[in-house]
Amino acid sequence: MPNTPEKLETQQLNNLIVAAVRTLSSEIHEALEAAAAELQRGSDRLLTSETRAVDVRSAKAMVADAIELTQQAINRLGTAVEIPEVIQLSNQQEVRTYTLELLKTINRRQDEIDQILTEALQDWQLHRIPRIDRDILRLAVVEISFLGVPERVAINEAVELAKRYGDDEGHRFINGVLRRVTDRIKGEANLK
Repeated sequence: MPNTPEKLETQQLNNLIVAAVRTLSSEIHEALEAAAAELQRGSDRLLTSETRAVDVRSAKAMVADAIELTQQAINRLGTAVEIPEVIQLSNQQEVRTYTLELLKTINRRQDEIDQILTEALQDWQLHRIPRIDRDILRLAVVEISFLGVPERVAINEAVELAKRYGDDEGHRFINGVLRRVTDRIKGEANLK
């Protein structure tokens, strides 16, 4: 992103959207490969449960593992089919305007946003958090603190983003940090 908000114009937003679509396309490709591998592992697990299971309990456990792997694969495929919707939404003026406002606010107030997050982190340093989680936290703080989005909405959106793009535990971490952020904001409001 450019250093000054004035430079963040429509053409640069278009470039960001293209980069985001390329990133999502790459993610989709990886998700499809992972889904195929999970389906294969699930299938293998089912086959081995028939030949290796020593009793009904171990066969059930192997089948449950296979079902879980298959469910993960289906979830990955569900994410992969959303790309056309993302592309269509990026072409809507309202979405572009809101995205631009988010980016400009993050660009202008990053130090302030990072300070809010640093104060809410317990036993963590902001720069050590995975980038995707850090960016999701920044987006949520901007929405809550500067754009007037209701905290529950911003937190729920952040948690959903973390579930989709972060690791298995990222959404819990993000939820906890954002709850502390909103508790601090409420505490400061009560002192005024």
